[in-house]
Amino acid sequence: MAADIDLHLGRRLRRRRRLLGLTQQQLAVQVGVRFQQIQKYECGANRISAARLWELAEALSTPISYFYDGLGEAGERPVAATGLEPFVRDEAA
Repeated sequence: MAADIDLHLGRRLRRRRRLLGLTQQQLAVQVGVRFQQIQKYECGANRISAARLWELAEALSTPISYFYDGLGEAGERPVAATGLEPFVRDEAA
């Protein structure tokens, strides 16, 4: 099952690609992968590495931040769900 962030990034990738009128094949050629890989990214089946996200952003002429827009509203897990605040180090240990 895909993680929420993978689904979010994939949806944003698909939205931007379609906005520019590109096919999955055209985008795939620009970043050096097969169209099936773009398909998997867009469905959230495969995670997008930081390096690949950079390449996709360049190919789509968009800042990396575009892919994360709206994530805080829909993709953030509440602190109570994990029991820990994110990125907080336990200094007592």
